[in-house]
Amino acid sequence: MLVRVLSGAVLVVLALVFLLLGGFWLGGAVLALSLVAFRELMHACKVEKDNKGGLLEYAGYAGIVLYEIVLFTTKDFSLGLGCLVLLFLMEMFIYVFTFPRYHALQVMPAFFCAFYACVPLSFVWMTRDLTFGVYLVWMIFISSWVCDTCAYFSGMALGKHKLAPILSPKKSVEGAIGGVIGSALVGGLFAWIFLYPESQNPNAIWLVALIGGAGAIISQVGDLSASAIKRNHEIKDYGKLIPGHGGVMDRFDSVLFTAPVIYFLSVLLLQVSHG
Repeated sequence: MLVRVLSGAVLVVLALVFLLLGGFWLGGAVLALSLVAFRELMHACKVEKDNKGGLLEYAGYAGIVLYEIVLFTTKDFSLGLGCLVLLFLMEMFIYVFTFPRYHALQVMPAFFCAFYACVPLSFVWMTRDLTFGVYLVWMIFISSWVCDTCAYFSGMALGKHKLAPILSPKKSVEGAIGGVIGSALVGGLFAWIFLYPESQNPNAIWLVALIGGAGAIISQVGDLSASAIKRNHEIKDYGKLIPGHGGVMDRFDSVLFTAPVIYFLSVLLLQVSHG
């Protein structure tokens, strides 16, 4: 537990540094996390034989790097998606011209792993790039990590009804509700302290609280989704990069789901604020 707490504290400090710096530094951190997450997913899904790097994995690395570079330099999400189409075509070329080296059941998860690892995480940078993004981007982590903490303690104190008894027997409905309420309250408090003085919009507080609650609901789906993949492939953790937590996918599984949701809700918030 001590190792878990200490490594968690280091993660919070690193997140603070990169989110405050933004720009190139945050883009580089997102790219690095995406590449590691992709590798963890590929190995978990056993796409390549004996988990040795192969053409599908190398194509995935190339596609992720291209996607992130194009997105960060042009700020055009449609061009970024174009890079994913190119990745799809590369993998189909590999599938066809090396046949029968790869099976369709290897090619399809290879593309899924690349998309899952890079696209959702890129919304961290995109949220940071919004107006008031230096504040709004924190809602991604409040909705994920604060929800996780509040759900844990709420579940310990009040948990009676299982949320997903087969997939995650320790999670409870009461814990899930506690996580949503905790994220909404912390989000509202965060907006009151940081965002409201900058925006001077009184609606920002309750809107951000709503965003925090909505993000918390989605974050728990992200957590369970990553757990389901681990159960399907009979592994305990995706990796060992983060002591006490496992791999990038183990610690950022909920962030992958909250990042795009918080981005779009933040865009809506800004439209309401200016409306």
